[in-house]
Amino acid sequence: MKAATRGGQKMFNLEGALQRIPQQRILCVGDVMLDDFVYGDVSRISPEAPTPVLKVSHNVVGIGGAGTVARNAAGLGAHCVFVGLIGDDEAGRSLIEEFASLGGLVEAKLVVDSARQTTRKVRFVSEHYSSHLIRADWETADPAGRHNEAAIIAHAREALSRVDAVVLSDFAKGVLTPRVVRAIIDHAGRLGIPVIVDPKGHDYSVYRGATLLTPNRLELAAAIHRPVGSDTEIAAAAAELAHAVGSDALLITRSEEGMTLHVEGHAPVHVAAHPVKVRDVSGAGDTVTTVMALLLAMKAPFEPAMRAANAAASVVVGKRGTATLTLAELRHRLLPAASLAPEEKIIFDWSVLDEHLASWRRQSLRIGFTNGCFDLVHRGHVRLLTEARAACDRLVVGLNSDLSTRRLKGDGRPINAAEARAEVLSAFEAVDLVVIFEQETPLELIKRVKPSILIKGADYRLEDVVGRKEVEAAGGDVILVDLVPGQSTTGLVRRSAQSAPRPLRSLKPAKS
Repeated sequence: MKAATRGGQKMFNLEGALQRIPQQRILCVGDVMLDDFVYGDVSRISPEAPTPVLKVSHNVVGIGGAGTVARNAAGLGAHCVFVGLIGDDEAGRSLIEEFASLGGLVEAKLVVDSARQTTRKVRFVSEHYSSHLIRADWETADPAGRHNEAAIIAHAREALSRVDAVVLSDFAKGVLTPRVVRAIIDHAGRLGIPVIVDPKGHDYSVYRGATLLTPNRLELAAAIHRPVGSDTEIAAAAAELAHAVGSDALLITRSEEGMTLHVEGHAPVHVAAHPVKVRDVSGAGDTVTTVMALLLAMKAPFEPAMRAANAAASVVVGKRGTATLTLAELRHRLLPAASLAPEEKIIFDWSVLDEHLASWRRQSLRIGFTNGCFDLVHRGHVRLLTEARAACDRLVVGLNSDLSTRRLKGDGRPINAAEARAEVLSAFEAVDLVVIFEQETPLELIKRVKPSILIKGADYRLEDVVGRKEVEAAGGDVILVDLVPGQSTTGLVRRSAQSAPRPLRSLKPAKS
């Protein structure tokens, strides 16, 4: 994975890292629970007590707690070995079924303790107000006994030989006892595997030696026994805690205020939260932990990993329930639109074009079409594309292939290959699709698109525009856009050749 340089230092290729997420394997050990979200509407107060009455419409049951890490990893296409503890009860059996439904991306090692109650959380949610009314918990939070600890450690140690990072997701329900935590951190350290901890409780000394801790602001305050509010206070508290527990870094999640990253030897970094409509924060911390683990598994620096995790959190808080995200969602939230445009806009297979056209027509959108070689994009092209898009709802640009361009323009053209020209066009906001065609004229493509409006430059006469008859016969229009004087690719190529420096004459000494 190549990296650019900035100030003599290598810049991490985050886009390339996102593409490699499906190749990563992580281990997650922690407190799994069964989540049950009961949705409905509230329209009255109970006559029996001053409490709202929820008229239930439906409920959604799924894996929660530490298991959300496994779900997020699978949603991103990565592999996860999950180790947890359940009871021999209906909720435990439901969890076994839920893990099985995740398919081959998640390998669940669930230790069953018949003396325990599987943790189950039922949340009653008003859909109209997008708010939780009440939560009911069933749980046994006692520490796992010696027998269960041994089984958890054995599963974890076996998995450590085939994963790239470890997540310890602590909900204080008894799985991550000091003995379990110590065994996993020490073994991972010997193997050089990063350990990411989503902590709980007040005593963080149990996590000594972990690579990264991800407390929220309230958990940070509880751990250092004083309130923290400002950026400065949070940064100082993070540095103090990181030093106390011997971790390389701390990532403080701050809800709508974003995140703060402390890395030993570096200045603190604060990032703002993405502006989104928050529907449900359940599981957002687990999403952050998952993405940090997957990026650190690739040896990513902490800061780009944090920025990816921040983007991931903004996706899941916009969904209902303990949500997960896909790799496509993460890439769309994190990367600039122009970097995603080529894969979304460039069409080689015309059957894919048909799908886009059918969707637009179902929405009664006006489809426009223009075409050209677009070999060296200049101001004239910009005007053509922007005015073309202003005349329609969706603009399809037909692009001559390399062979087609050569037939039209002669030897030495195109200067840029079709893929490069298509990528430049796709970066324009005015362009909705770029379709490469091999024919000498775009007539076959125009017949396929059936545009409502056909746009060309004013260097054409109306009667010479290819496709005019077909478009007008179907009730469409043809528009000619004024040219920008002095702007043409052929002219640019000619002027460039004329201004090229002449080769130096030979400086050999003359013969005597």
